[in-house]
Amino acid sequence: MEFKVSELEREPIEFDLELAPGAVDFGEEAEQKGELATSGRAEVIHEHRGPKDIVADIRLRGEFKGRFEVPCARCVEPVEIPLAAEFDLIFRPVGADAGGAERAISAQETEIGYYQKDSLLLEDVLREQVLLSLPVRTLCKPDCKGLCPRCGQNRNLQACSCEEGPSDPRWEALAGLRGRIKS
Repeated sequence: MEFKVSELEREPIEFDLELAPGAVDFGEEAEQKGELATSGRAEVIHEHRGPKDIVADIRLRGEFKGRFEVPCARCVEPVEIPLAAEFDLIFRPVGADAGGAERAISAQETEIGYYQKDSLLLEDVLREQVLLSLPVRTLCKPDCKGLCPRCGQNRNLQACSCEEGPSDPRWEALAGLRGRIKS
């Protein structure tokens, strides 16, 4: 869904959508499972910077809810994660803040996004908000054993017969250190 400044100038736009899997590309970080529900409101806010310098910002308030699948950080098996969040964002035209002398910005200004060509795509906003809402590290279970560093076998499914010792000869000097520390 595209929000055009010219349309928002006339009146705010309310939205209530369910996006099918694949409608938003989340890359390799996450895969959408089922519908992604979103609703909210888009409107124009005029920022007066001078007598004839008015910037049309787009304010987008809303929420989303959906199920996603991300890889386990240890064994890379898929893990399903339900996500739901609210957002209240301001987008400014690209180049509106360019030029002029350097100046300090407020904490609120660090939260401003930018739109191009007088419009903003809801799908781009949802992609960013979903990816920011994902946990930094996801495990399939708290005691996940991960993958064997030598053969790649998932240790949760089957034990492998690889040796536990260091495979890189540069680590061999440390191999007997554990025994010497305990004695």
